[in-house]
Parts: sequence; structure tokens; C-alpha cells
Amino acid sequence: MIRIQKLRKAFQGKEILKGVDLSIEKGSSHVIIGRSGCGKSVMLKHIIGLLKPDAGGVWVDGVSVPEANRLELQKIRQKVAILFQNAALFDSLSVEDNISLGVREHRMFETAEIDRRVGEKLEMVGLPGIQKMFPAELSGGMRKRVGLARALMMDPEYLLYDEPTTGLDPVMADVINRLIIEVKKNMGVTSIVVTHDMVSAYMVGDRMSMLHEGQVLFDGTPDEIQKAEDIRIQQFINGDSQGHIKSSRNN
Repeated sequence: MIRIQKLRKAFQGKEILKGVDLSIEKGSSHVIIGRSGCGKSVMLKHIIGLLKPDAGGVWVDGVSVPEANRLELQKIRQKVAILFQNAALFDSLSVEDNISLGVREHRMFETAEIDRRVGEKLEMVGLPGIQKMFPAELSGGMRKRVGLARALMMDPEYLLYDEPTTGLDPVMADVINRLIIEVKKNMGVTSIVVTHDMVSAYMVGDRMSMLHEGQVLFDGTPDEIQKAEDIRIQQFINGDSQGHIKSSRNN
């Protein structure tokens, strides 16, 4: 499992995470919701060791991520993959080179096996035969799916999705949501989905947590969050601009 305990992080004196406690059970599809800027993506980056906490800890299968040495961190990253919000593709590299970059750098497989895996993962995300294309030739939805194919290259145990439907039209957002469900079902991957898209949240999640003002305000099932009495939770999940959570140009 992934365990986060009393996690705190500040940037330039502004505290983003203020003591987050959260557990992600293996085999679950755990959705993290909350307003833009509430620290959802910051939390994901702590899980894969891209950020170090100011206080508190993060453990993946019992191994402390902040205290991990280089070899331990490499092993964590082999079992925990991430699909970044903008897919984070390199424009100068072809689709196949983007997808295989990590495994080639770490010399994890022979060339023939890498080529086979690239084709397999592209087929899995519904984009067969586009290996030679470049990111500039792809639509937003295609870029997301190529990013997902790259995340799947090492058959991870945990897959982190950072705003997977942001910037997509409703039809393509539904395609991505269904892919998240299929990957979990077919590969047994534990999914952690960061989003503020409630349609996506209800569709893919069997567990849901809400971050608010740097802390976990709610942790439970999708059914339980809809019945929650906290007015801040109801305001957010119903998309109401009037209430305790104030709109701001800075958010």
C-alpha cells in the first residue's frame, strides 16, 4: 500500500500541504479531488520522490520514499508510474522514442522486447501503428494516451493520473476514463486519480478523498461523499460558486 503521514510542504513561505494523512490500498481506484492549487499534484510528486517533504513521510510498500537511496528510489519508480497532466512528451522525439525513453535509459530490455512492448502498449490505449508520428501531429487526447502507454511500459503496480481529463472534450474524456478502468481491470493496477472533474471521479473511483486547505477533508466511498453533511464538500461536488469555498482569481 501507499501511506502518507502528516505530510507538509511549503513553497516560498506558502504552505500547500498542512499535515496530510492518507492510505491507498492495493487494488483500489482512489480518486483525490479538490480545488486547483490545493496540493493534489504536489502530493503525487512526493509519492514518486520528485519532491521531498518539509515534514512527515511517504511510504510505498513499507519503503520510505524521502529516505530511499538511489537504488531504492529506482525500484519504487519501477512499480509506481505517473501520467502527467500535459502528458509531458518530448516534441523532438517520435512516439516510440517517447514511450521507450525510460526503459532504454535503464537498459531494462533488449531492443526487440522494447519494440514489442511499445506496440503492445499503443494497442492497449487504442493507438496502434503511430510509432513514427511526433507529438505535434497528435491531438490532445492522443497525447494523453501516448503518455499512458509510456506509463505502462514497465507494467507498474501503481499508476498515478494527474488531471487525466483536463483540456479534453467530453467524448475524449470518456475514452480516458474507460481506459483507466480497463487498465485497472486487465493489469491489476492500483490507480490514484487526481482530478476536479466529478464526472470522471464518480466513474473511475471506488474510493475518494477530498483535499481542502492543505488537509484531507473527506475520505470514503463515492456514495458516502454524496451523502456527506459538510457544506464545503457539498459545495465542491455540486460545483456551486456560492458558499463557504469562495471563488478567487488566484485559484
